[in-house]
Amino acid sequence: MNVAVRTAPTAQQGSEHFDVLIVGAGISGIGSAYHLTTQLPGTSFVILETQESFGGTWLTHRYPGIRSDSDLYTFGYRFKPWVGPPIATAEEILSYMKEVIDENDIEEHIRYRHKISSASWSSETNLWTVEAVRTDTGEKKTFTANFLWMCQGYYRHSEGYMPEWKNMDKFKGRIVHPQTWPDDLDLTNKKVIVIGSGATAATLIPAIAGECARVTMVQRSPTYFRLGRNAIDIADTLRQLQVNEEWIHEIVRRKILFEQDAFTKRCIAEPEKVKKELISQITAVVGPDYDVATHFTPKYRPWRQRIAFVPDADLFEGVKSGKATVVTDEIECFTEKGLQLKSGKTLEADVIVTATGFNLCALGDIGFVIDGKPLDFADTVTYRGMMFTGIPNMVWVFGYFRASWTLRVDLVGDFVCRLLAHMKEKGARRVEVKLRPEDHNMPLLPWLDPENFNPGYMMRSQHMWPRRGNKPEWQHSQDYWAEKDEIPAINIDDAAFVYR
Repeated sequence: MNVAVRTAPTAQQGSEHFDVLIVGAGISGIGSAYHLTTQLPGTSFVILETQESFGGTWLTHRYPGIRSDSDLYTFGYRFKPWVGPPIATAEEILSYMKEVIDENDIEEHIRYRHKISSASWSSETNLWTVEAVRTDTGEKKTFTANFLWMCQGYYRHSEGYMPEWKNMDKFKGRIVHPQTWPDDLDLTNKKVIVIGSGATAATLIPAIAGECARVTMVQRSPTYFRLGRNAIDIADTLRQLQVNEEWIHEIVRRKILFEQDAFTKRCIAEPEKVKKELISQITAVVGPDYDVATHFTPKYRPWRQRIAFVPDADLFEGVKSGKATVVTDEIECFTEKGLQLKSGKTLEADVIVTATGFNLCALGDIGFVIDGKPLDFADTVTYRGMMFTGIPNMVWVFGYFRASWTLRVDLVGDFVCRLLAHMKEKGARRVEVKLRPEDHNMPLLPWLDPENFNPGYMMRSQHMWPRRGNKPEWQHSQDYWAEKDEIPAINIDDAAFVYR
């Protein structure tokens, strides 16, 4: 069964043609391929992946201790039970993804080392033409597709965000970003500074503290964390009772999502109470004499930025033991031996790790062209964070910040398969979203509302992203608990969808 009705030549000479082209073999791409395979069997598709293997983030990030910052019962797919600890290592996540690939014969559809340079849409042929280069041979490859499914994520894998501090070139030691961790880096008995206090720093520091002479976390301002055991009691109990793993996965998944929803609502309804609870967890570990007010008490309300889970309080146990120290200050400049802080304090280091976040990129740094005109993503308006005005036959997977990313992979997968099946039924070769007459006076706003969610890596890149409206269908709400009902209920014959 082919998804699209072909009434015209489908491919350029020398190119390969597919019904669907999926960009990226990370957690989104593999999940999307599963849905396409199971919901629309017989659909021809290919997955183009720049890296040498699958995994996305879990392949490219190789710093010590890398692990999930949300539980695998919800970060894992709904269709594939997770049987390990809730907070998992990159190796465990890759193993899980490999099982999904093997169990569903997805490997044969993946083309590794294919870096996409451009994607051009033609309204004359109703086709996407995707140009790629084999990174191992330099060979240029051309693909055409009826539909483009963007699963590449939202940040640049090749490099992390590196602020420019004064005199960085004078530092005699080594400066490393976690996203491009070198294989030859030996931290044994070294003095290490980690700049940043997000999930990466919280993961990295416990992993290296035992081998370093000293590790110091330097932060401009504190971050919220949640602490707990890297285990879920109900899952352990159900396994003792020999309950089927599919049942365990669904029960635990629902329990976690219910609790996350309640916590998110409390962060908005009673932020000071939640803040006190979060800080009290840390005080209970590091002790009443530690300066928690300075080092672990953020100035913003909970959930305005992502809250990482710290399993077994390992970061704070390291602080308590003295293996790790925290300095809350701003950097004046680098010196030959380390850092000069604005307070006047100096810190010495052999290695400085800049855990300073991502470089965001819109649509994977791919040059998009629509009918001969270069696409400026910022000129579009988003339809529920999945489709965009002026871009036909394309859907993008953009996950959640307050819930696991993969929850939206499953929701979007269902939507795309339903949309493609509907196109086949209608005999349509093209679909795009357009503002309806009642939407044309709608205020157009930045992609994210900074009063709702405002991490630095998103705020400094807002100019690159599509606009949102003030109506639910013209924005990505970041609310899984609403979207789990709203997305399946989308009327794909609504006037916002234009078929040809």
